[in-house]
Amino acid sequence: MTFGFRRFFVGSAAALALSVSGTAPAWAESLADALIGAYKHSGLIEQNRAVLRAADEDVSQAIADLRPVISWAGGITRDFANQRSFNNLANAYVTSGGATNEVGMSLIAEITLYAGGANRLRISAAKEAVLATRAGLVSIEQQVLLRAVNAFMEVERAKEIVSLRRNGVRVFQQEVRAAKDRFEVGEVTRTDVALAEASLAQGESALASARGQLVSAEEEYRAAVGRKPGNLVRPKRDPKLPSSVDSAKAQAVRIHPDMITVQHQVAANEIAIQIAEASMKPTVSLEGRYGVTEDIDNPSFTHGGSIGLSAGGAIYQGGKLRSVVRQARANRDASRGNLHVVRHSVQQNVGNAFVQRAVADASREAFESQVRAATVAFRGVREEAKLGARTTLDVLDAEQDLIDARANLISAQVDETIAAYSILASIGLLTTDALQLNVPKYDPAAYYNLVKDAPSAVSKQGRDLDRVLRALGKE
Repeated sequence: MTFGFRRFFVGSAAALALSVSGTAPAWAESLADALIGAYKHSGLIEQNRAVLRAADEDVSQAIADLRPVISWAGGITRDFANQRSFNNLANAYVTSGGATNEVGMSLIAEITLYAGGANRLRISAAKEAVLATRAGLVSIEQQVLLRAVNAFMEVERAKEIVSLRRNGVRVFQQEVRAAKDRFEVGEVTRTDVALAEASLAQGESALASARGQLVSAEEEYRAAVGRKPGNLVRPKRDPKLPSSVDSAKAQAVRIHPDMITVQHQVAANEIAIQIAEASMKPTVSLEGRYGVTEDIDNPSFTHGGSIGLSAGGAIYQGGKLRSVVRQARANRDASRGNLHVVRHSVQQNVGNAFVQRAVADASREAFESQVRAATVAFRGVREEAKLGARTTLDVLDAEQDLIDARANLISAQVDETIAAYSILASIGLLTTDALQLNVPKYDPAAYYNLVKDAPSAVSKQGRDLDRVLRALGKE
């Protein structure tokens, strides 16, 4: 009663082997293309570039505080009055009145000659903030690229799983048709048909789930890269990685953008203590004024000015100044503690990334062995079924095990690649420069160099800055 079923499985096994190992179609879009697209598309990178430009302006404003402040003031004044008084000569009350109209204009120039060094310290603090923000931009770049790697590989995983499940459904459909044909001629029982139909239903369920995963993966790809995934080609080799976990951790502590960010934050908070202490010192300012006042109704005028040197400082502010110093020191201590936390977090992330890679490697090797074993098992069960030593259920189970093993192998291979790029990100090497991606270079120092001297609108540097802003579409 099982002879026809055995003959069918010879054909179905061949169909499964052909469908799984057939020639792959031509691909068009590489992982590098996806990373380039994600870098160009990312609004997050653009947002943080703007944050960096804002931090650059803090340096410009701190430098401006060292320069004279020139201002003007002007106004028109009309004075009028009516007066009633007793005139002895006329022996009567007399009313008199009049009005005057004056125009005044003043120019005021003021410069702080000494402020305990606080103004220059603010420049240094702003520069540290700029360097911290630059490192933060690199960290954002890593996040964007790692998301693109994950999106690319998840689409690949989902596509291959869909293809595998679709081929499995095709094979199970053939099994159902063959089982029904042989049931009609009495070669198999109704039980054999039901088993084949159950396997087909299970395969269709797995295919539906795989298609749902593919849709989700494509939506994530669109969000990360900015376009629909095309025909993706998986990288032929994984990126070069450090030879050991210890060397990777040492490198990460030196170059990871999160480490660089907190190091500059500590430096800025150190300077903030000096600024707070400088606020308790006296300030010395020089001020000059020149004014013109003219009477509109007659030729009267007054031209004159003044120049003065003033000094001042706080004597008592209810303990506020000392509180500010203590607060600055507490912030410094907090940033030092954060540096300690970030250092250990970076090292831990490197260790975790290497573990994930090792697990993926071991899983891939194990699933390769599983696929080989499942293939041998399926062939053996099929041959034993020919001799009547195995049932229909045994053959179907063996075939399902082979499909599942291939799916597990696909996932393990994808996990290997994701883990490799996660290692790069944990070290600080998942950047367009380190990966040598062909993207428009963004020089974070270019804008800083234009604004660091606080150029005026009419200077050559100011005009160059206007051109840059127009090119960026920010003006």
